[in-house]
Amino acid sequence: MEMEWRQILYFIEVARHEHVTEAAHRLHVAQSAVSRQINLLEAELGVSLFTREGRNVQLTSIGRVFLDYAERAVAEIEQGIEKIEEYLNPEKGMIRLGFATSLSAHTLPIALSQFREQYPGIRFQLYQASQSSLIEQVEKGKLDIVFCAPVPKEHNNVDGRIFYREQFYAILPTTHPMSEQNFLRLDQLRDELFVGFHQGHVLHEYFIKTCEQIGFQPKLSFEGEDIETIKSLVASGFGVAILPENALLNLSLDLVKIPLVDPELYRSVGVVIPKRRELGPSESLLLMFLESFYQRLSRFGE
Repeated sequence: MEMEWRQILYFIEVARHEHVTEAAHRLHVAQSAVSRQINLLEAELGVSLFTREGRNVQLTSIGRVFLDYAERAVAEIEQGIEKIEEYLNPEKGMIRLGFATSLSAHTLPIALSQFREQYPGIRFQLYQASQSSLIEQVEKGKLDIVFCAPVPKEHNNVDGRIFYREQFYAILPTTHPMSEQNFLRLDQLRDELFVGFHQGHVLHEYFIKTCEQIGFQPKLSFEGEDIETIKSLVASGFGVAILPENALLNLSLDLVKIPLVDPELYRSVGVVIPKRRELGPSESLLLMFLESFYQRLSRFGE
């Protein structure tokens, strides 16, 4: 086949607007030129991509299938061009960065702010979703770096870089009988109702597994995703919670945080990057910056 790049671009524009004249206007070419290129493309493929009613058009079923592939191909080429431009000038690249919803590290905005001061020409596309979803996007090549916690130890397609460990605390209302303890064993809370994260959330799985390891199945009065909601429900007497330290900044006066012992609970905090492809120059700059940033924090006690 000898289809041209121009034909693909014209096809996508017509498909998006379902109108040849509108597509021609946006492409800054004559309507006759658009129609000719679409006809040549259909002849090359041997199928009709559109049904026509004057200048209005509508994708056929096979046209919709081809549009999906065409858009992905254009996106890949555009991304490749970006990477070449980034290679030629690492300080003017684009970083596609993900944040897991389970993360609540207050240091990340500080780190990114300092990075942007040092490299103002580098742009970001930011995404937030569940950790599993973001890691899948790294595997597919749609994201470059993902902040997450805990950092996966063994994974076929991504590498983890740990920046620090974060401790978990028991969160109790100040009216709770154990609220004045200096520390708590997780086993002491076995008869409590817990306010926690929903099934499938990375912190839910970690909490349930830890409780089962010491011999009890926790009773959950609420399962959600928003940390502020969880803290509010604890303050209102719906149960107790186990939360990571960074989620406990500006804790309200009607709540207390108590360190857990036997076992002590921690999670790793860091990033994941693709295992089977190299980071681009801009992403490599960010990764090196973050590693240095968190090393400095650890030396000075964060």
